[in-house]
Amino acid sequence: MNRIDETRKFVPVAIAVLTVSDTRSLDEDKSGAMLADRIENAGHSLVARDIVTDDVDKIREKVRTWSLDPDIDVIITTGGTGFTGRDVTPDALEPIFEKRMDGFSEVFHRISYDKIGTSTIQSRATGGVVNATYVFVLPGSPGACKDAWDGILQPQLDYRHMPCNFVEIMPRLDEHLGRGKK
Repeated sequence: MNRIDETRKFVPVAIAVLTVSDTRSLDEDKSGAMLADRIENAGHSLVARDIVTDDVDKIREKVRTWSLDPDIDVIITTGGTGFTGRDVTPDALEPIFEKRMDGFSEVFHRISYDKIGTSTIQSRATGGVVNATYVFVLPGSPGACKDAWDGILQPQLDYRHMPCNFVEIMPRLDEHLGRGKK
């Protein structure tokens, strides 16, 4: 089914990681650190990493700013996907998605269900496109971030992954606007 086409050259992707938390600093951010390590170990570039509080405007501002940066191809957020009053990351980002990636959430929950059972329904993990930049909204737990990276993002951000992948369609994400991102 899925395979790596060794005849294709690996294409590194520029990725930014945003942690959303009222209680953590970058030094204490296990999920963001784990994602940063996995990104670099996969051969991609970690071009930015930051932390913002659980505030709709701050989350949206950071993602919009990064999505307009031609040196960033992908944004991964971690934190704020639950149901408590402070969990606002999907609420901040889904309204600015140009296209929503329903399949990301579905596959994430399928992978998560195999590990934690019905507790997966407590996450509002989602994905979409903002300004021709992929945005993935992950839970704040290191286990959930690991599952999302290992099970979805690493293969889909590998140009060699077949039968298709996110990298090969990156140049066409904003073709409806009649302009190229880069």
